[in-house]
Formats: sequence, structure tokens, C-alpha cells
Amino acid sequence: MAAPSASGLRLWLLLLLWEAPRRILHAAAQPPPPHDAEFTFLLPAGRRECFYQVAPANGSMEIEYQVIGGAGLDVDFSLVSPSGALLVDEYRRSDGLHGIEPTEGGDYKLCFDNSFSTISEKLVFFELIFDSPQEDEDLNHWGEVAEPEEMLDIKIEDIKESIETMKSRLEKSIQMQALLRAFEARDRNLQESNLSRVNFWSAINLSVLLVVSFLQVYMLKNLFEDKRRVWT
Repeated sequence: MAAPSASGLRLWLLLLLWEAPRRILHAAAQPPPPHDAEFTFLLPAGRRECFYQVAPANGSMEIEYQVIGGAGLDVDFSLVSPSGALLVDEYRRSDGLHGIEPTEGGDYKLCFDNSFSTISEKLVFFELIFDSPQEDEDLNHWGEVAEPEEMLDIKIEDIKESIETMKSRLEKSIQMQALLRAFEARDRNLQESNLSRVNFWSAINLSVLLVVSFLQVYMLKNLFEDKRRVWT
């Protein structure tokens, strides 16, 4: 019985040595999956800014933007696919949410346009969320390596399900925190803008009130003043 076990062990080692370089080359050939990102930038008046983001093929991408500062709180937004197709074209919007599934492999072009405004600059926040199929393939590969399942006390499927649930909840919590920060910044900028307007018009009303009061006192003084002169 010892001889068949040794030959089987040699055959298993040869298979591992044969498969290892192929797996390494396959992993090196695949590009790394993109990471979720968020960015806040200042868009000057009369300007158009574009950003490029690489996306994997047959994945999903979610794009959300908000204008959190500036007069009007609106911009023009467009999204172009790697093949040159115009996917989204919006005008004078304060926010937007768009999902793409499945994605094309290549560079997506995101453009924010403030050329319609000649005075006011805009503060823009946008967020990119990716769901790459490579992550599922990695989990499946881990399940294949861990087989057979009879040798484990806990099933690999249960571990995978728990990890995926935890990952989705963490991604949702991160997304909600980013949106809450954007809403808070937008409300703060709006309050500061309203405060400056209130202070400006209050100063004007106070100035007008003082001028009117001075004119009233001056006119009453001239009205009741005795203009007759006494001759001696």
C-alpha cells in the first residue's frame, strides 16, 4: 500500500508544479480590479472638467454626483463609454445617480460643465462604486482550493455567504457616510450663502432707515422754525 501512495503523491506534486506557472501568468495578465473612489473639486465659472475612469468588462459601475456649493447648485453632466457612445447627458442638475451594467472594458469619460455660468463657481462631489466579477472568481477559486469540504467543520459556502454579506453592508455604510458628508457640506454652504445675503440686506435697510430718520428730523425742524425776524 505504501508504493501506490508514494506514486500518487508524486503525481499530485507534478500537477501542482504544472498548474502553478499557469495560474501565475493568468493572474498577471488580468488587470487589478478598480477601487471605489470619491472626489470633491471646485469647478470654475465658464469651465468644463472631464475625468477618466478605467472599468473592467462585464462588471457594474455606479456613479453619483452632487453640487454642494455655488449659486444655483446646478451643473451639466455627461458620461461617455469607452466606445464613444453617449450614455448620460443632463443639463442644469444639482444631483444624479446612474448605474451601468454590464460595463465595457476601457476608460469611461465623466464631464462636468459650468460654461453656462459666467460668475459663480461650483463645488462638485462625485462617487464611483464598482462591482467586479473578478472578486466572485477569487471566492470560487478559494472554494476549489479548500475542497474537499468533508475535512472542514464549517462549510466554505457559509463562509463565502457571510463574507459577501459583510462586504455589501460595509460598502453600503461607506456610501451612506459619503452621501451624508456631501449633504452636510451642501447645507452648510447654502446656510452661509443665505447668512451673507441676510447681513447684506440688513445693512442696506439699516442705512435707509438712518437716512430717512435724519431727513424727517431735518424737515420737521425747518417746518416749525420761526422765520420772522425782529426789527429794532
